[in-house]
Amino acid sequence: MAYRSLDPAAITRTIELLGQRVESRFPASGLSKVCRDLLGIAQRTAETTAWIAQPILALRVAVALLVALLLAGLGLTMVRLHVRLSPESLTELAQGLESGINDVIFVGAFLFFLVTLEKRIKRGRALKAIHELRSIAHVIDMHQLTKDPEWVLDRGRETGVLPPRSMSRFALSRYLDYCSEALSLTGKVAALYMRDFDDPVALQAVNEVEDLTNGLSRKIWQKLSILYAMGPEPGDPGPPDAGA
Repeated sequence: MAYRSLDPAAITRTIELLGQRVESRFPASGLSKVCRDLLGIAQRTAETTAWIAQPILALRVAVALLVALLLAGLGLTMVRLHVRLSPESLTELAQGLESGINDVIFVGAFLFFLVTLEKRIKRGRALKAIHELRSIAHVIDMHQLTKDPEWVLDRGRETGVLPPRSMSRFALSRYLDYCSEALSLTGKVAALYMRDFDDPVALQAVNEVEDLTNGLSRKIWQKLSILYAMGPEPGDPGPPDAGA
């Protein structure tokens, strides 16, 4: 079973190693700072998912007491109900039944609210954290947005609007690959919320984050395919590898 579910510690360690690799090759870069933020989010995610997996005992006890009081009150009302059959009482009975049905519907809705309160509290916390992951995915995409393969083709001239483009073909491929890894790990962190929490709303939010990161990664790999198709450049240290 160790290889059938995601391990928060392993994901956190992988993000930490990615941050070290980015810092080693691109010191003090914006991407290295994003990786540090992603590491902090992953560490908080491990704590949040552990909290979600545990029952909120105080809330469950309070809900159980409220439900018991409501049912007891309803039962006591039914016991004290006396019906006398007469033309006048039949009209009163019909009115009483209508009022009773409305009360039962109200009590049922309130009971449903109480029983699902714990899941909705956990869902709210999960959705807030998943929204943070969606935001950081867009931040990662912003870092790769202007990293164009045409940098290394020397086409045209610089406009002076952007910083000087001094990356080699190899460095640019590493940068884009690190962005793709960061996006993939962002999706994995989001998936942790579904490990011990069966909620369709949270599941949909996780799927949206995974679709987002996959779509952004596809854009990056289109750029990488162009770079790899160029072949090696003079002074290239070698083909990109997964551990670089």
